[in-house]
Amino acid sequence: MSAPTPRSGRLVRSPVVLRDSQWWLVSGAGSILATDPTFTGLLDGFAKAMAAADQAVADLRARQSEPPAPDTGGQR
Repeated sequence: MSAPTPRSGRLVRSPVVLRDSQWWLVSGAGSILATDPTFTGLLDGFAKAMAAADQAVADLRARQSEPPAPDTGGQR
């Protein structure tokens, strides 16, 4: 399974936004395009990790809402 691709939008609790595959630093005074490849690479990695964590939580919630598996009667 490959890591989920980050979506466009604000990176949680940060002044960073991904728009059209470009990272922007935003504030009340305006925004600036992030162009440093090391910095944007780290942002890409963090965004992928956040997307993977979100997917893992969604998978756990889906499993919790499924009915329990029937007991096969076996012992460990």
